[in-house]
Amino acid sequence: MTYDRLVCANCAAPVSEGRCPVCRANRQRLQQENPFAGLNPMTLIALLAVLIAAVALLAHQTA
Repeated sequence: MTYDRLVCANCAAPVSEGRCPVCRANRQRLQQENPFAGLNPMTLIALLAVLIAAVALLAHQTA
């Protein structure tokens, strides 16, 4: 889960901004649980597309 869309119940600000101690603690916890949590979905899609292209190129070269 990415935290860029989460809203803090303590200060009603986005968790990614880290305005209060609760936000900062939750942001830190999410980053420790999942190293890809800080990436937005478009970046993840772009990385997946690059990976698929690399596998396709490798498969084409070996065939």
